[in-house]
Amino acid sequence: MRPRANLQRAAIKRPHRYAWLWEPLETDATFVLRSMFGTKTAYLDGKIMLCFSAGEEPWRGLLVCTDRERQPGLIAEFPELVPHAILPKWLYLPEASDRFEAVAARLVRLARSRDPRLGVIPKPKRKRPSRVRP
Repeated sequence: MRPRANLQRAAIKRPHRYAWLWEPLETDATFVLRSMFGTKTAYLDGKIMLCFSAGEEPWRGLLVCTDRERQPGLIAEFPELVPHAILPKWLYLPEASDRFEAVAARLVRLARSRDPRLGVIPKPKRKRPSRVRP
């Protein structure tokens, strides 16, 4: 028999604080939402587009998956974006930004419209060598 506290905890599942941002993408036939390193990551057409991170700084906001060559154009349009402190290959919109909601919603619209500045093709997973059992 499970302890009562576990049952209550399981029954109270709070939505992710940024679920409202990826909801407009859910109707896209290619949309996939995965968990990655404590974030919720939105994929479109097999590309990693946006990561929604609800942890503590520097992991509280929106990560824009792009490559370094396309960063200047995005930063020019959205000065609130900065290279992420730990993953500088991606841009970061901290929740603490005064314009977080407006900028994040606009970035979601850009992802949905397949703006070529957004999206990274993930590297294929490496197969682990199988262990030979004696």
